[in-house]
Amino acid sequence: MSFSSFPQAPLPHALAPYGWDDAWAAEFAPYTAEGLVPGRVVRVDRGQCDVMTADGIVRADTAFVTPHDPLRVICTGDWAAVEAHGSPRYVKAYLPRRTAFVRSTSSQRSEGQILAANVDHAIIAVSLAVELDLGRIERFLALAWESGAQPLVALTKADLVPDPVTLGHLVQDVEGAAPGVPVVTVSSLTGEGTDVLAAVASGGTSVLLGISGAGKSTLANTLLGEAVMEVQEAREVDGKGRHTTTTRNLLVLPGGGVLIDTPGLRGVGLFDAGAGVGQVFSEIEEFASQCRFHDCAHEAEPGCGVREAVDSGALPERRLESYRKLLRENQRIVAKTDARLRAELRRDWRLRSAEGRANYSAKRSGRA
Repeated sequence: MSFSSFPQAPLPHALAPYGWDDAWAAEFAPYTAEGLVPGRVVRVDRGQCDVMTADGIVRADTAFVTPHDPLRVICTGDWAAVEAHGSPRYVKAYLPRRTAFVRSTSSQRSEGQILAANVDHAIIAVSLAVELDLGRIERFLALAWESGAQPLVALTKADLVPDPVTLGHLVQDVEGAAPGVPVVTVSSLTGEGTDVLAAVASGGTSVLLGISGAGKSTLANTLLGEAVMEVQEAREVDGKGRHTTTTRNLLVLPGGGVLIDTPGLRGVGLFDAGAGVGQVFSEIEEFASQCRFHDCAHEAEPGCGVREAVDSGALPERRLESYRKLLRENQRIVAKTDARLRAELRRDWRLRSAEGRANYSAKRSGRA
């Protein structure tokens, strides 16, 4: 019997290194029938995008996928349906996203901005060259959990903290702000922790997030094994970095998986991330379940489980204040886009105002 009589395993799809799988193929079937070809968006820039197809990179126009809703514009990481021929070639549609990392814009319109699509891991880069901002880390984590991706905190430039005791305290502080999230110390100079990140990134699509100067591009180059991303030195005055990456780029890693490197984020506004906030502060919500009143504001109510946790030292006051701040911010963002919730907030404000006026009148008349 010849070897040719044995069943042959199907050849891997050319887009498999970019994350293509049977589930994506099944979703794309209707577009195949229309003569369109699949590809993953590796870069978007001013109405054009670079799409990796089975035949290589295609420069395509996004005129057909640029709706008024900023959350529905095509984004790095999307799986696109591209015309097989033509000049220019157009992206006609993209597949429904499995996950999406969205933040609120810095404008007064409070619109959402999608940063990356179809992401499995969100690697939040935090530089140890400057003072830790735990509140910002919690903010990034809330967005990461809300996106549907699994977050990880990478403490970069660990070689700048030679004292192991000091480094251990910094790690503990971050772990306290990131319950249930892996925290890895990383140094692109010494190679510390890069093997852990490479192992995580090999399991799908990862996005690198952080402010300017966090070492994202250096970390990306380390994972890629070559200097693909441009890197600039941080300012000596304050240790802050300069913007190096200006677009979101999707890159295939040599050890498997793909990486999306993003520009440094000046603002990290929440956008309808209530579930993400709850995940970041899961211990507070657990303490809140022990409150006597279900609508407890955790201020001075009797039987408040949260205040009891603060008084006993089980919950740092900083965590509670950060939790309140993010909840208020998220509520404002949602209220601007949700008429029903906006009406409820206005009604609540009116009731509280009326109650305050009544209490004031009672005190003035001696009835309090």
